[in-house]
This record gives sequence, C-alpha cells and structure tokens, in this order.
Amino acid sequence: MKQQSEQARMQLVGSYRFMVELDGLLVAGFSEVGGLAVETDTEEYAEGGLNQFVHRFPSRTKHVPLSLKRGMTLSDELWNWYANVVEGQIERKSGSIILYNERDQEFRRWNFYDAYPTKWSGPDLNASASEIAVEYIELTHNGFKMM
Repeated sequence: MKQQSEQARMQLVGSYRFMVELDGLLVAGFSEVGGLAVETDTEEYAEGGLNQFVHRFPSRTKHVPLSLKRGMTLSDELWNWYANVVEGQIERKSGSIILYNERDQEFRRWNFYDAYPTKWSGPDLNASASEIAVEYIELTHNGFKMM
C-alpha cells in the first residue's frame, strides 16, 4: 500500500519549476506562464421532431494567447520585440514551455509555433509598496504541441 502511494506521488509534478525557451534560447526568470489552453467551438443543430435534444458539432479550434510574467531586468529584449510589432516589423519566434520534476529533469514540454507579441505591460508603480517590478507580455501563436 505504501509503495502505491509513493508511486502516485512520484507521478505528480509541481507547477513551479519551469523555463521558457524562445528560438532555442532560455529566457530567464518568468514567474508565471498562462494560456496553455486549446478551445474547440461547437455549433448547435436542433433537429426537428427531437425537442429534448440538440446536436452539437465541433467547429473551429483556437489556441489561447500565452501570457508571460517576469521581474523587470536589465534586458529590453521583450520590449524591443513588441516595439517592432508596433512599427509593423513582425518577427515570429517559436519556443517551448518546459516543466521540470522535483529532480530537475524535464517532465513535459509544450512547443509553440510562430509566436509574436500582441500585448506588453510594465509594472504597477506604488511608492508605499515593496513589491518586485513585473513586466507582462502576451504572445499570439499558431498552436502548440505537447511533447
């Protein structure tokens, strides 16, 4: 019995050990990653004579934008990437979200493709708080695959 519970524990992985990779380079220090989600819309069809039942057919599948948060650093890489989009120079990058297990071994990888930033926001500034300055970037992409 003890062996079974230990095996189950070994299969669970915390969500706090992860890295973000863009075009093969590890990008340091993201504190949060969101948007690892896929949604499939459905269309409803009410068939005549079956008033208690509605058919639901899958239609378009869409990928939610990735959201990345990290503490402000000396690097302007993310801001410059977004600033280029504002000026009409869209540079698409592919990358990965890599989740590690408690032994720092790669547990799961989500490879995303042809991403570019569509939103950037800087830190909320408050002189009476002692929080870390955080920047946020949102990446629109053409899908991801779980490896």
